[in-house]
Formats: sequence, C-alpha cells, structure tokens
Amino acid sequence: MARAMKDSGNRILGCIPATWEVKKLKYVAQLYTGNSIKDDEKERYEDPVDAVPYLSSKDIDVTFLTADYENGMYVKKDDKSFKFAPAGSTLMCIEGGSAGRKKTKLKHQVAFVNKLCCFNPTSVDNSFLFYWLCSPNFEDEFKQNITGLIGGVSISVLQNMETAIPPLDEQACIVHYLDTECARIDAVMEQTRASIEEYKKLKQSIITEAVTKGIRPNRPMKDSGIDWIGQIPADWKLAKIKIGVSKVGSGKTPSGGAESYSSEGVLFLRSQNIYDIGIVLDNPTFITPDIDEEMKNTRVQPNDVLLNITGGSIGRCCIFPESLNRANVNQHVSIIRVVNNIFLPEFMHYYWMSRLGEMSIKLYQTGGNREGMTADAIKNSPIPLCSIIEQREIVLYLDNMCTEMDALIAKKEQLLSEMESYKKSLIFEYVTGKKEVCTL
Repeated sequence: MARAMKDSGNRILGCIPATWEVKKLKYVAQLYTGNSIKDDEKERYEDPVDAVPYLSSKDIDVTFLTADYENGMYVKKDDKSFKFAPAGSTLMCIEGGSAGRKKTKLKHQVAFVNKLCCFNPTSVDNSFLFYWLCSPNFEDEFKQNITGLIGGVSISVLQNMETAIPPLDEQACIVHYLDTECARIDAVMEQTRASIEEYKKLKQSIITEAVTKGIRPNRPMKDSGIDWIGQIPADWKLAKIKIGVSKVGSGKTPSGGAESYSSEGVLFLRSQNIYDIGIVLDNPTFITPDIDEEMKNTRVQPNDVLLNITGGSIGRCCIFPESLNRANVNQHVSIIRVVNNIFLPEFMHYYWMSRLGEMSIKLYQTGGNREGMTADAIKNSPIPLCSIIEQREIVLYLDNMCTEMDALIAKKEQLLSEMESYKKSLIFEYVTGKKEVCTL
C-alpha cells in the first residue's frame, strides 16, 4: 500500500512522506567556511607532525567527490587561528567555477580554505545530509542563488535552504540502500571511464605512429636522432616547427579584463573554447570591433592552428574553421600559422595531438617553465617532416581512423552521462521520499 504523502510547502522538495519534516539546513547542521593561508606563509604549513591535512577547493575531485589528503599542506591540531571540519562532515566549494559541484564527505578531520564550507551535522545522519547535498534538487537551488562576479552562495543563504528529514531509523535505511546502489553504479562508471581512457590512448598511438612513420608499408627507416621519436622513414627529415610557420604568437586579455567583454561583436577565444575535436562555443565571449582593432596582431585567420599553452588544458589543439570567419584570442592560446607548402594545418594539428607534441610540452615544463609554452619553445619543437603529398595521405588516413575512434568514445561518454543522471535521479527519489526503502 502506498504511504501517505503531504505537500512539503517547498517547490524544490514537492510532496514528501507524511512522517517526514522540512527543516532549514541551519537547524540540522553547523555551516562555516575555513581559513586561507597566505602564499608567502605556505612553508610554515608543510610539517605533518601533530597536524591535520589542509584542503583547498582544488584538492576535491569533482568527478569522484573525493579529497586529496596528501597534498603536502598541514595545520597543527592546536592552531586556534584555524577552523576544522570533523570526520564524517561534508566539505563543499561555495565560490568560483566549481561552486556547488565539488564536495566530499571527510574520512578524518581537516583544516580548509575559505572557499569551502563545512556542513557538520547536528541532528541528521551525516551520510544522509551528504546525499541531499549531492541531489539534483539541492544543486539546482544552489545554482539559482549564485551571485557576484566570482560566483558563489553565502553562508546565510545556504543556512536557509530547506531539506526533507525522515525519522532517524529511516535515514539509516536510505543511506544503506544508497551506499549499496551508488557503489554499484560507481563501479560501472569507473569501468566506463577506464574504457574511454583506453580508447583515447589507442587514438593517440595511431596518430603518433602515422606522424612519425607514415602509413606507407615496407619502407626503409632511419634513426631520427631523438630517443622519444625513434625511427622515421629514410626519405623524411627531422625539422623544427619554425622552418614551416609564418606566425607563432599568443593573444592577450583586453584592457579592463572581463568588463570589456560584450554580448556580441568579434568572437574572443579562450583556452576553454579550444578542444582537440574543434572549437567549443557553449558560452561564447565577444569583444567590440574597436577592441579587436586594438588587438589586430592577435587576430585569427582560417586554418590557423590554435594551441592551449598554459594551465590544465595545455596541449589541447584545433584548427580555426572558415565558417567562424573572424576571431581573436587571449594570452593562454597560441596561434600557429603554417606555410602551406611545408606543413598542412591538419598535419600540424595531429602533431600536437600525438605523443610527440605531448612530449615537447612535458620536456619544456621539466625545464622549470611551469607557466606554459612560449613561442620560442613551439618554434623549436622537433617534428618529422615529409612531403605535402604524403602529409595529405596521412591526414586522410587519420581523419577516417579518428572519426571511428571518436564515435566509440562518444558512445561511452553518453553511457557515462546516462549513468550519472540515473545516479542523481536515484538519490533524489530516496532523499525526498518519492521512493521507499524497506526498514532494516
């Protein structure tokens, strides 16, 4: 028999079981942010003796909702100038690009940065509260309350958000069920992610083989002179990129930064727009024609190769298509303009997608240049060079092979997305009482 339901009085929660209550978060948990460590003081907080880990938002994995407790930062247990989050409580990022998405249930006590909020349960099961914070309902409400230039939600607003609270014995049943089901879903998702990574590695191997050895069979080979490149065809030569480019240079951010962006005008490309599969314009940014004129030296032309040269997306690369007509780039993106009778832009694109391009970036960064690739580093990167005719053969072959590989990867990513949606839906249905778990 279906259990009795009642209107929660909250449009996010909808109807809930008649025996459940609706409470504001401040009545079921303590909410507080942490303390920041100044950059010039970080050496003081690297001693793990009689200390607990110190977490920042970058230490929380948004995919697995886990924390890196071994990041090398610690705070003394008796340091009264820091606030601590106890084991079992939840940390969530409430400010910046990861606000509302990065969260983790703590395995043990930590100190934490002020962009993170601790949800320390006082009258609710800690795992039940964690599942509520992972539910799409809470995440949607969080997004609706984001304000400010940086983007965040204040403690005062969070405290007044509401959640549905079942009796404690039912909370335990729900947590037990969700722990079991979410572990099963996570295992499938982990296998899918591993499969995607294998396909990506295989794709890169195919690209690397083609740009270093070509696709013509049974040909004489020679040593390239570089260990990590290995042998190349005897009629190829090893060159530096600078012999076949007319421009290598990055853009810049307009004076005034984000305030100078406009809702229309000339497309302004940033590193988040550059992917190996092409330019992604989910949230396009524009600059006015006047600003574009001031930045005319960093305008992009059709068939320019665009390479991310800083940050976590370093190495992502694509070709600027004729269909977009006109654009400019910021300082995190390099423009590589090839000389057409020496390099095809597509061949250059595949070079940066190969292990050769990846290794060129790693070796440059190993030399202490953590900020990213410079124009000189790009120009001096070694590249196997063959005729334009053979480059066309290689590009055609790789276009076909990569299309097949990308289709396989897309199917796996779609499955991953569906499993993630199913997991969130499952959490929602049980933490709001839409579905019932049998009592233990």
